[in-house]
Amino acid sequence: MMNGVVLRSTGSWYDVQASDGQVWACRPAGKLRLKGYRSTNPVAVGDWVTFESTEDGAGTITRIAPRKNCIVRKSVNLSHESHVVAANLDRAFLVVTAASPRTSTGFMDRFLVTAEAYGIPTTLVLNKIDLLDAAGIEWAAGLQEVYSDAGYGWVEVSAHTGKGMDDLEKQLAGGIHLLSGHSGVGKSTLANRLVPGLDAKTAEVSESHSKGKHTTTFAEMHALPRGGYLVDTPGIKGFGLVTLERDTLHHHFPEFFRRLPECKFHNCIHHKEPGCAVHEAMKAGEVAHSRHANYLEMLSEFDGGPYRDALYR
Repeated sequence: MMNGVVLRSTGSWYDVQASDGQVWACRPAGKLRLKGYRSTNPVAVGDWVTFESTEDGAGTITRIAPRKNCIVRKSVNLSHESHVVAANLDRAFLVVTAASPRTSTGFMDRFLVTAEAYGIPTTLVLNKIDLLDAAGIEWAAGLQEVYSDAGYGWVEVSAHTGKGMDDLEKQLAGGIHLLSGHSGVGKSTLANRLVPGLDAKTAEVSESHSKGKHTTTFAEMHALPRGGYLVDTPGIKGFGLVTLERDTLHHHFPEFFRRLPECKFHNCIHHKEPGCAVHEAMKAGEVAHSRHANYLEMLSEFDGGPYRDALYR
């Protein structure tokens, strides 16, 4: 028996890096499942597993260690199943752009809610800063203020010129980190800079639709020069929580949650309740109206049933 970490998935096979550094091509044994998870993939990138070698030189995964966290998306084919994108994450880095394409705050907030709910700290990475004009710089400054006030880290980089990359590399050193974002924001270009020799495919942004062309099908994890691992994910469309309670959605907006004790009602959901501290904070300019608007949009989706199939916009 050997122990290792899952570096990548190709559907039915998993590349597992053993403790001695050797990488094994492995398949899961029989009906291998991790208790408490209902997903289309029994094993995920970032999982710590036990495996044994087989006669053909491959390996069989016999056990998955309990996960400290994971991040999921809705299964493409099965509406009641989830797909675990990555497990055991120390931090998520969400790549956003102000131009070519501009990332919507709706997408950002849905990702952040997902990460908060699964206990994954998140840092926002503004890429393509070399393309910013005066209006873009102003937009980015406003965005940084909103999310820094909410409690999120913020890094500005240019994967094209290398500006700001040293700061990002320092933050990635050690641990398992997720790199995610809409297609077209430069995830693959960033990954190529962060992992020498990676030669990941890059995609041109469609000028007619301002959307990226998907280049990655499965999540992959790569060793970083300064230590730790980087998980590169596909461009995500149906990405969000599989289950979430309507009355606790606001718990996953940090700037809302910390003001809850100041609300008139202990079960305030910051919608139409009198004496709501979040509404007062918005009037005072301490909470962003955009964050609250995105929250209300997510809240309204519960009226159609469990929050399990919302798409990022």
